[in-house]
Amino acid sequence: MMTPQQRPTHFTRHNGEKAPLPFSTAEYERRLFELREVMAERSLPAVLFTSMHNIAYYSGFLYCSFGRPFGCVVTMDACTTVSANIDGGQPWRRSIADNVIYTDWQRDNFWRAVRDLIGRADRIGIEGDHLTLQARGALEEVTGINEIVDIAPAAMRKRMVKSAEEIALIREGARIADIGGAAIRDAIRPGTREIDVAMAGRDAMELAIAEAFPNSEMRDTWVWFQAGLNTDGAHNPVTMRTLEAGDLLSLNTFPMISGYYTALERTLTLGEPDKDTLRLWEANIAAHELGISLIKPGARCDEICAEINLFFHQEGLLDYRSFGYGHSFGILSHYYGREAGLELREDIETVLEPGMVVSMEPMLWVPEGTPGAGGYREHDILVIGLDGAENITGFPYGPAHNVISI
Repeated sequence: MMTPQQRPTHFTRHNGEKAPLPFSTAEYERRLFELREVMAERSLPAVLFTSMHNIAYYSGFLYCSFGRPFGCVVTMDACTTVSANIDGGQPWRRSIADNVIYTDWQRDNFWRAVRDLIGRADRIGIEGDHLTLQARGALEEVTGINEIVDIAPAAMRKRMVKSAEEIALIREGARIADIGGAAIRDAIRPGTREIDVAMAGRDAMELAIAEAFPNSEMRDTWVWFQAGLNTDGAHNPVTMRTLEAGDLLSLNTFPMISGYYTALERTLTLGEPDKDTLRLWEANIAAHELGISLIKPGARCDEICAEINLFFHQEGLLDYRSFGYGHSFGILSHYYGREAGLELREDIETVLEPGMVVSMEPMLWVPEGTPGAGGYREHDILVIGLDGAENITGFPYGPAHNVISI
């Protein structure tokens, strides 16, 4: 019998058979080929990814950290995930890659597994926006790496342009977000709690995902449904507040499919809106429609933002603008991932090109004590093509559709 001192720092155990992944083998090979081109340009024999989004992008495996480190080591001839023993064989089954399991009998066994995978490399690429100072110190101490290169920006730029397979999955996500929106709209009535309405939308989306993606893992789909004062923040959590006649409402559905995020966001009212609410709602819709018209190949993110800003300034509403006007889609969630280089903000000069997928989502936040107080938000998803952009969100917006009769 093995003694405590003889326990391995890491091992390989392929438990079960490989599961169907969200994309084809050719798709993952394409991603790795493009990454290796970057590695060759920068003379990097190995790259260590530690974020949920990049590990999932290059291997298919979406980890659950629970305070433990996870990784994916890519060399010129191998791709290997590094996972904790507590997760068993699931990381191997749910990836295109090989897998090494590290044990927790000894501190830094994760880094010992990484050291074995990178071999004699003295340069390594890492994610500078994800690797903590503590983790970097352990990487240097345990592996003896001499030079660490931040490859996160280059990896992000690769993720920003979607493949045909990715766009097909995102289309399905947009369709399922609409299903959640319809379930939410049907559940709205005076006396109902925010949480009850949110659960109706979430359940509808999870059932739709289970039907459309029977081989996927079910995780992370959620709804933010806000009423009254709670509409002031785009990311405010669901509460037990009871809906009342006259409430301004915010519907937000987020189906998650294999780590891929899609969203639907709509303003509604419970009963007829007053004149100030209607004016603000219609102004935000006008900004939304203006923004949609501006999204096309060759347009620059900051210039799109500037035109919408000018519109809100002319309406006397720019001070109520809440955040940037849109962002990229792909492997991201409310707790991991972001393609910050493709956001419709004043400080982003990225030029839109075919294969990119972005949202248009203006929001006004009018504080309490001001006529029409609350948050107004519409959100559509657009796929950039050769000649224009296709809106793949189908749920209607505006007072003609989203005033809920009492």
